[in-house]
Amino acid sequence: MPPYILPFEKPILDMEKKLEDLRAFSQAQNIDVSFEIERMQNKITEMRREIYENLGAWDKVLVARHPQRPYMLDYLAAMTTDFTELHGDRVHADDRAIIGGFGWLEGRRVMFIGTQKGRDTKSNLERNFGCAYPEGYRKALRLMKLAAKFGAPIVTLIDTPGAYPGIESEERHIAEAIAVNLRDMFRLPVPIVVVVIGEGGSGGALGIGVGDRVLILEYSYYSVISPEGCAAILWKNRSYANRAAEALKLTAPDLLKAGLVDEVLPEPPGGAHADPAAMSATLKAALLRNLEELDATPVEQLLEQRYNKFRAMGVFGEDAAPAPAASPAPAS
Repeated sequence: MPPYILPFEKPILDMEKKLEDLRAFSQAQNIDVSFEIERMQNKITEMRREIYENLGAWDKVLVARHPQRPYMLDYLAAMTTDFTELHGDRVHADDRAIIGGFGWLEGRRVMFIGTQKGRDTKSNLERNFGCAYPEGYRKALRLMKLAAKFGAPIVTLIDTPGAYPGIESEERHIAEAIAVNLRDMFRLPVPIVVVVIGEGGSGGALGIGVGDRVLILEYSYYSVISPEGCAAILWKNRSYANRAAEALKLTAPDLLKAGLVDEVLPEPPGGAHADPAAMSATLKAALLRNLEELDATPVEQLLEQRYNKFRAMGVFGEDAAPAPAASPAPAS
């Protein structure tokens, strides 16, 4: 796949083009310019670091949607051995937008479940652009209950703009399927680690997003609605998506501050797509660490903490000083 350039990456692309021209000139003229090449490489690295450290909310949404960003199957290939995909919800069909199965993570069996997008038109149509039907959530719950039966921890990887909103989903009760998942995930007596690896859109993400630990990659987002959808409602114009992204507080630091996620996993300079191997190593280490910590928690305490964790979301207080008591009216 050819490189996909985001708008704010254009200065980096221009510098990389100049670097290639310099290398070509060096070879053609047999002139040693290695010092200048090294200086330019360092400048590109510093420029990329500076740009990505100062991204706005909408820019981070664009990074989360980058078509070359690693998807669930990419992480499984890098982190696990002997992954065996399991299919079907035993009711209607096998939804290809949600995949799941057992895999081995450093010698321990884990049930991996998550959303998967495609890389081209054909695979995107097969995966429905990462938007699951009700049967996808029913398949996910079936596999979670299977994991609980065998005492295996569950890891869910979220990367979806949302559940499929079409009439077929309504006919097959998408709201009920997500609601049942939310209810039953609180009852599963095994550790659950949730990771937002790209887009975390609305109930489609939350349908596999109840867990003991919720992690998010640095340039991913998690929101009740997409910025475009929010802009269409509030300003009647999707072109205000950048303004909506800022207002929604959907970036990883905002979510951590609000207590909606437990940990932000740093991405390589330039995002996860710039160095998938490094991102996979970071994710694997975080999963192993969190699973080990959860292993030490008794089941009753695990379930209680999971429930209280999500019940506390959205609770806030105001620190404003109380208004002074009113003075009595002067005697007439």
